[in-house]
Amino acid sequence: MPLEPSVSHPAKRGRIVLAVTFITTILMYGVWYGYSVFLVTFLREFGWSRSLVSGAFSTFVMVHGLLGPVIGWLLRWYGPRRLTIAGALLMGAAMFLMAETTQWWHLYLAFGILAAVAMSLAGWIPSVVLVGGWFPNRYGTAIGIMGSGIGLSIFALIPLAQLLIDTFGWRWAYRILAVAVVGWVLPATLCLVRDPPPIDQPKVGGAFSKHGERGGSRVGYWTLAGAVRTWQFWGVAGVYFTGNFVTQMLLIHQVAYLVDHGVPVMIAAALGGAVGLVSIGGKIGWGALSDRTTRPLAYGLAFTFVAASIGGLVLAGWYPTSYFPHLYAVLIGIGYAAMAPLLPAVAHDLFAGPGFSMIFSAIYTVGGLGLATGTWSAGLIFDASGSYAGALWLGLAMAVLSPLLMWSVAPRRAAGRG
Repeated sequence: MPLEPSVSHPAKRGRIVLAVTFITTILMYGVWYGYSVFLVTFLREFGWSRSLVSGAFSTFVMVHGLLGPVIGWLLRWYGPRRLTIAGALLMGAAMFLMAETTQWWHLYLAFGILAAVAMSLAGWIPSVVLVGGWFPNRYGTAIGIMGSGIGLSIFALIPLAQLLIDTFGWRWAYRILAVAVVGWVLPATLCLVRDPPPIDQPKVGGAFSKHGERGGSRVGYWTLAGAVRTWQFWGVAGVYFTGNFVTQMLLIHQVAYLVDHGVPVMIAAALGGAVGLVSIGGKIGWGALSDRTTRPLAYGLAFTFVAASIGGLVLAGWYPTSYFPHLYAVLIGIGYAAMAPLLPAVAHDLFAGPGFSMIFSAIYTVGGLGLATGTWSAGLIFDASGSYAGALWLGLAMAVLSPLLMWSVAPRRAAGRG
């Protein structure tokens, strides 16, 4: 799509797109991570089991993840701008329906399915394709800046959601957030966002055909069919699965864990918001570091913080009135922040080209399965044992395995190109 005369320079248009997508990310992911405080409200109001309530979130991320290949196909045909507009409208409708929940299946339908479809259309995959397309030479840094909107969302919207619940009730909290999402995303995307310019077809390894198969006489680009036959594809998918398993398990259950151990609910929600605040700098910092050094180095350092955060959460449970809850928030905020810029960047390093949206969407689908499994299993373990201890040990194992997989699959060279 040609640029308007008023914004003719590609660099200027790219900065505008990045700024708009940053704010859109804040609002869309407020629905995602705000569920951690609504989870506590549902437990109290309806008396449902923890696995039932967390199962709605697991359904959400499962549907969201499984839609990855579909989103990749839609991106090839319609572009990220149109998908974002459709996703914003659907998210508004889903949140109004969530406000009418009276039975568990209402929650699963409105949040677990409809909101998941909306998030797929206007969430991470279209945003990565959109922003990354405008900044191919500073990929990790640009995705880190855009992804820091998730951190700001956690910082601002988790406490805001709790404040809205306390002030107006949880039903009106969902309605107010729905108006905010549609009120920004729809006009801003229509007026300010444009799809990125076409990219050249990068040559793959010097010995791949246009179908991504070795031994072809013509040099072409990666396709999904070719990528899935490589161990690199499944290695990156494994990093996504294990990393999402532990980080999302912690982020979704952290408020409930802290409240269970004597931390007041508003303080627990504020600490959840502090995680997002800390992660803002982390997302930008890890992305920039990975562009200047290597992706495995940055990811390995980040997951040292993730592993340490699990110990911090245990100490927070033992000493809820100490500074350990704050220490946990800092550690997990720094560590989990690396997920946003580094995983798309590694996938881009390996599979850049016209087929990237399809390939990354498929990798993201596997990561979504890890997210769903981690969140649901923590609730299941709690219901069976009355404690999160088993879930935390499982999360620690994933926190160790994830960077090992990253070291095995990511390029060792310095990642920066620009």
